[in-house]
Amino acid sequence: MSLAENENFKIQFQPEALEDGEYMLQVNASDASGNPAGVGPYEITFEVVSESTITHFYPYPNPFSTSTRFVFTLTGSEIPDQIKIQIFTVSGKLVREITQDEIGPVRVGNNITDYAWDGRDEFGDVLANGTYIYSVQVKANGQDLGHRGTGKDKAFNNDFGKLVIIR
Repeated sequence: MSLAENENFKIQFQPEALEDGEYMLQVNASDASGNPAGVGPYEITFEVVSESTITHFYPYPNPFSTSTRFVFTLTGSEIPDQIKIQIFTVSGKLVREITQDEIGPVRVGNNITDYAWDGRDEFGDVLANGTYIYSVQVKANGQDLGHRGTGKDKAFNNDFGKLVIIR
């Protein structure tokens, strides 16, 4: 196969049956004359997690003024059949519950919800500026999916996180 000088290309690598753990993929490339494609190999790290868990769950943007979506990562091979996000005042009053029907389709890997929460309560009333707490429940086949903590989950602990409305 021959490519033009500035033509992009794509390499697809789909390994099978990798053990759980962290991996690094390195790619070295050169042209037909042996000239290297860069100063060093292209490197990417990735992690294989076979257990069904949720991680990196956070609203984006946060703080927000008009709306926020929820970003999260699902691991394993099962798609959850129930996701529920509950939003509370700091005193613990439930003000909004977002169901999986509203969230939209999800997949194993990185997700961002189709649904954007506009900072309104269950009755459609605009909530005041301030800090709110959100809780996430995720189930597959009636069983809770665990939360897999990572160093990047500082704002999401024990299935709870904070979000801020600033208008």
